[in-house]
Amino acid sequence: MLEERRGSLSGLTEQEAKEFHGIFITSFIVFTIIAIVAHVLVWNWRPWL
Repeated sequence: MLEERRGSLSGLTEQEAKEFHGIFITSFIVFTIIAIVAHVLVWNWRPWL
């Protein structure tokens, strides 16, 4: 197991890195959608341009 982790800069195995990547991308998309909705709502309330 130690030899598997030695090749990776992060110390994660390939499977762990894929899991982390999936969670990261999902949370980034959710955050982006929330930010877009917030901007649309604020724009409807008080346009800034």
